[in-house]
Amino acid sequence: MRDLDAGATGLLGDAEISEIGSLLADRARCRVLMALNDGRALPASVLADEAGITRSTASSHLGKLADAGLLRVETHGRHRYYRLAGPQVGELLETLIRMAPARPVRSLRDGNRAARLRQARTCYDHLAGRLGVEIMAGLIGQGHLEGGDGVFHPEQAEHDQVRGYGSDLEYTLTPSGEAFLADLGVQMAGGKRRFIRYCVDWSEQRHHLAGALGRGLLERFLAAQWVFRQERGRMLRVTDQGRDVLLERFHLTWQ
Repeated sequence: MRDLDAGATGLLGDAEISEIGSLLADRARCRVLMALNDGRALPASVLADEAGITRSTASSHLGKLADAGLLRVETHGRHRYYRLAGPQVGELLETLIRMAPARPVRSLRDGNRAARLRQARTCYDHLAGRLGVEIMAGLIGQGHLEGGDGVFHPEQAEHDQVRGYGSDLEYTLTPSGEAFLADLGVQMAGGKRRFIRYCVDWSEQRHHLAGALGRGLLERFLAAQWVFRQERGRMLRVTDQGRDVLLERFHLTWQ
């Protein structure tokens, strides 16, 4: 029997992860991806500044990332905006962040930025950092969310692994949780996206909410001005009104 010709039969072999690896081996491209890991769409000029490269170089990098399916391009008038192609790209970045060594802090400015990033930030389209994990802990503590304790247990080999990342623990919303979120004004968009997922927060090493529920919470916090996005980057600032909501609804004292 003659060997099958993959080209003739249309068969595909194993995944070629080196194609993605070669793209991520460039520091400027990684900075572009990290700048977009808050779910927003940004123009090439802003991404060039974030990566510290020229606009012509940024255009080349953006084209390669888009061709590889990591970025989506949106046209508004004469301008082109770029965003991550979907939550799976954000999940890939968060997994890599957990595995990568920390960048050295070489100045007071770097130190302050790192501290703010760990306090409150976005992880693609949901809340992360201390703010994200404490909100999830509050929902668990009040009986609104069940199925896990919100803690990363590295010794439990069946949990928190890449093969089941964010979905191997079956967190579910209780009836009291449904009432709580409705009273809070959280709305969840329909669609095929998983309702409740989680990420292992790279700075806190605990779980924060992702999925449609995580996105709904972030959108509500932004719409109610309980948090503000910083002009650049993924950092969030909690407002005075937000502090009141965190204390009254989530039993969380925020400094």
